[in-house]
Amino acid sequence: MESEQLKNEVGRRLPSGRYQHVLRVTGTAMILADRFGEDKEKAETAALLHDVAKAMTKEELKRIVESEGDPAGVLGFHHELWHGPAGAAIAREEFGIRDADILAAVRFHTTGRAGMSCLEKIIFVADMIEPGRAFPGIEGLRAEAERSLDSALVACSAHNLQYLASVRTAIHPDTLRCYNDSLS
Repeated sequence: MESEQLKNEVGRRLPSGRYQHVLRVTGTAMILADRFGEDKEKAETAALLHDVAKAMTKEELKRIVESEGDPAGVLGFHHELWHGPAGAAIAREEFGIRDADILAAVRFHTTGRAGMSCLEKIIFVADMIEPGRAFPGIEGLRAEAERSLDSALVACSAHNLQYLASVRTAIHPDTLRCYNDSLS
C-alpha cells in the first residue's frame, strides 16, 4: 500500500488528535531511521501503523488479541498494552504487511522487549519523544536520541519504568526485559 493510501486509511480509523500523534511519530521515526541507518520506508510504515488499533474498544482489542493467542502476553496487564499486538494483527490481516520487523515494531511499541531490532527501537523511542510529547525529562530523552539509539532506548525504558512504578501499575515482563537488555 502506498504511503498516502496508508495515511488516509489510518486517519480514517483514528480521532484527529491521535492521528496527529501518529504523523508526528512517523516524522520522528523517519529522522531516527535516517540518523541510525534504518530503512526509512519500513520506519514510515511501522510508525503509521503503530497506533492503528488505539481507538478500538477494550472488547474489540481483547477479541483480536485472544484470536492471535495473545503472542505478547498482554491480556493479564492494563488494556493500554493491548493495542500493540492488536495493531500488528490488523497490519498483517487488513493491510497485508508481511515484514516481520514491521509487525514486531507495532506489536512491541508499548512494552519493548529484549533483543529489539533497530526498527523496533526506533518506533519505541519515536513514540515517546515525538514533538507533541511534553513531560518532565522529555528534553533529556530527545538529547539521548540525538547521540545514540541505544542510549535513547535505555533512557526511554528507564523513564517508562519510573512512570509505571509511580502510578502503581503492574509492569509487563517484556518492559523489564527491554530495560535490562538495553543496559548490555
